[in-house]
Amino acid sequence: MCKDIWHHARYARNMAISMAKTIQEERMRWITPIMEGNTRLIDVIRICPYSRRSLLRWMAIYRLRGKEGLIPKSTAPYTSPHETPIHQKERIIALRKKRHLCAMKLHWILKEEGIYIPARTIHKILKQEGVIRTYRKRKTKYVYVKAERIPGELIEIDVKYVPGRVAGKRYFQYTAIDCASRWRHLRIFEEYGTYESVAFLKEVIEKFPHPIHAVKTDNGAPFTNYYLGTHKRSDMTVKHLHALDVFCGENNIIHYLIDPGKPAQNGTVERSHRSDQESFYERNTFFSPSDLKRKLRMWNTEYNNLVHCGLKGRSPNQFLREYQLQKVSNVIA
Repeated sequence: MCKDIWHHARYARNMAISMAKTIQEERMRWITPIMEGNTRLIDVIRICPYSRRSLLRWMAIYRLRGKEGLIPKSTAPYTSPHETPIHQKERIIALRKKRHLCAMKLHWILKEEGIYIPARTIHKILKQEGVIRTYRKRKTKYVYVKAERIPGELIEIDVKYVPGRVAGKRYFQYTAIDCASRWRHLRIFEEYGTYESVAFLKEVIEKFPHPIHAVKTDNGAPFTNYYLGTHKRSDMTVKHLHALDVFCGENNIIHYLIDPGKPAQNGTVERSHRSDQESFYERNTFFSPSDLKRKLRMWNTEYNNLVHCGLKGRSPNQFLREYQLQKVSNVIA
């Protein structure tokens, strides 16, 4: 009995001296003494971290296929009866590369074409093809309660520099976006300042189909003078109201300011500017100011007819039409 224990201990010590580098080598080291008749299966089981069933299976595979049979292989099937057809996969990849849309938007577009593929399947196909960015996994998940807004309740306004120069001159893009419907209005100015801000807001009021109750801007000089020392009294109150504040007061519009250094509080219009940069400015060349303004109007029309995830597959114009119909039906009822 003591001799058997000593033998098993020496065998375990020898196995631990040099660690196996591969799974195939690890399996061979456990079944080789049994296959060569140097020890019994029951003795190996006493010191082996693997089960008796695993050892028997490895031995059977070794007898059938040899050493190569011990290399682990994937158990995933090569084909599936429910696999997405190749032509549909090619259509998904083509749409992704052409329009850079997410899986949910691709799902809605294909659904209109009579092709129903779940958004999770589309995301998996895009991931397998390597055409989507990989994001770090968030360790902390926050639950946000989204406030339901009505069109015109809050409009975010901001200014974006037009990349580069057009005809040797720099231009500025004013952007207004409705937080409820994602409806936008864009306009190009040669300068940006108080006059341009008031003129742009007047134009937004004329074009937006619903009354505007409030606007939100950053703390730049075109929108406020609250943070400019030259306009402050000794008691830190503003000497003169900004022209935009005067105009908002005359039209019963509340003017909100984001906290200094917090552009995320103007996140809707900032995200809109990213879409402008990636989908418009990086894909177009402008030969003159009129060419820039013409292409920007076309892009703004396309944006207002583009489906949005935040609108559950509806476009801004569609959202406004449905809201208007619901409003009329409520009045009739």
